Amino acid sequence: MTGRPAAPIASVLAAVLLAGCSASLNEVAIETPIQPKLDITAFQRVLIAGFVAGGSDDVDANLETVRLLRSQLRSKSGLRVIEADVLPLEEIARDQAREAGAEPDVAPANDDDQGLPQKIQDEKDLAAYERIFANVDYWKKLGEEYQSPLIVTGTVLFTPHQRSGFVTREQEVYDQFGRRTTTPVRTYMERKGYILRPKFVFIDGRTGTTLYSESFREEILYNAQQNTPALSSYFELMDRLLPNFLNTLSAQKIRGTRVLLK
Repeated sequence: MTGRPAAPIASVLAAVLLAGCSASLNEVAIETPIQPKLDITAFQRVLIAGFVAGGSDDVDANLETVRLLRSQLRSKSGLRVIEADVLPLEEIARDQAREAGAEPDVAPANDDDQGLPQKIQDEKDLAAYERIFANVDYWKKLGEEYQSPLIVTGTVLFTPHQRSGFVTREQEVYDQFGRRTTTPVRTYMERKGYILRPKFVFIDGRTGTTLYSESFREEILYNAQQNTPALSSYFELMDRLLPNFLNTLSAQKIRGTRVLLK
């Protein structure tokens, strides 16, 4: 008596399997909205003012970053992008320090008489310039000049980088019948490239206060024999982080697919 129910159960399972075989799989494209990190409904205009920049002498990171962000916001933001001269924030910061009579406790060897590095080479040098973003009066005055926009500024450090070590690469292998396969091989390599460390600071042009700031880090390495222009590497690294920058100001959509059973 206990073995009889097995037959109906088996029939039900078979029916389910047959139904599954006759069903079709459909791939459907979907878009998932991501809400912006910053509420900018109070602004109609945006000023990409300029950046404190350093690292490589091969790229003017201040100028290139301003140009790139303005271009992106023109096409991917509802804000009106203000066309203005790119601010030389390093010089402005030195002028402000001179007027305030700022003197640090310990000045690095390459400092000028305001205690600010004449040449920005690393993050420590950039940190000395951070005080400019806290100068509420300066940013408020700049905002009044351009009808109280959202102001985007910050720092950009673009530095050469080298690394040595073992990397895994695919090596082609052919058997006696000429069939091709690939096998992973660990090889010691010298590599060189760049590191990009931008920090974006968003300032309310009506009050001069900082609304939000965010830092990023991207790195790229090439074979030591590969000669890649510094500017090309800069744009390649910026492309990686631009979606995150844009998501600060406007809703973005992540595109993907889902498989549906019909």
